[in-house]
Amino acid sequence: MTTAITIEARVGSTRLPGKVLLPILGKPMLARMIERLGRVERSDRIVVATTESPADDPIVAVAAAEGVECHRGSEDDVLGRVLGAALFVGADLIVETTADCPLIDPEVVDQVIAAFHANRVDYCANVLEPTYPRGLDVQVFPTAILSKVAELTDDPVDREHVSLYIYQHPERFRILNVASGYPAPIGALRWTVDTTEDLALVTAIYEELYPGRPDFGWKDVLALLGRRPELTAINQQVRQKAVR
Repeated sequence: MTTAITIEARVGSTRLPGKVLLPILGKPMLARMIERLGRVERSDRIVVATTESPADDPIVAVAAAEGVECHRGSEDDVLGRVLGAALFVGADLIVETTADCPLIDPEVVDQVIAAFHANRVDYCANVLEPTYPRGLDVQVFPTAILSKVAELTDDPVDREHVSLYIYQHPERFRILNVASGYPAPIGALRWTVDTTEDLALVTAIYEELYPGRPDFGWKDVLALLGRRPELTAINQQVRQKAVR
């Protein structure tokens, strides 16, 4: 089974335009994410799923500079774009990620992939219950399942949020959530990047941890925030946009 990590990336973010190209310690956020995902052991390749818009040409350039493949598709039909990227690289299994999660942890990604293989499920993720900080999101499912979903729904919301239809239909698909094992407040932490405040927090974390240990993990981030709780306050007021 060929496993590919897909990274959804475009410059047209509404809350923080061009965020995936903004620098973190001198490199684009997307490049930092590719760097971290390159340490995932249970994946065969990484493919960036961007759009056909000329505005996203810089994303293609970043992917090429980082040595990963890139596939271009619809800006609005993200489901179709990710499916196209998976088919482009011949993937049997999709590990879905988004380019605004530069703190994603390779070890967590490997755990979710391993849980998928160890259980007879159609979809395995760590996002169905908030036990990990937002920004460590990993969703794993076969390309064949996403192909089936593409035939089942034309709802614009389903097409924008790639795996939404899968986990909202547990009567149709076998679903498994991977929990962190940490107390509930951990799931309220926000490590994704949608706003300038989010970027400020992530940049501060990189400045503290990356120079001494470029392969720092999410538990290192937790330890840092325990020592410096004022960092958590940087984006404490930011709220996630509702899916529907």
